[in-house]
Amino acid sequence: MIWTVELAAFLDDAPWPATKEELLEYADRIGAPYEVIENLKELEDSDEPYESIEDIWPDYPSDEDFFYNDEDN
Repeated sequence: MIWTVELAAFLDDAPWPATKEELLEYADRIGAPYEVIENLKELEDSDEPYESIEDIWPDYPSDEDFFYNDEDN
């Protein structure tokens, strides 16, 4: 399973929390690329919903990862 920021962005408006099946249905409904569908199919089958993209991709970059502060220089 390989995630990129571009692929993960397709799940920004997903109905969190969501199960694997709900995420697959959502991705199909919005016309997400093949890679998103395949990544979601590789998730564990579980009755527990995923709370956010971070549950699927723990290394998902946060806003803090892109924050640049001029005062630090």
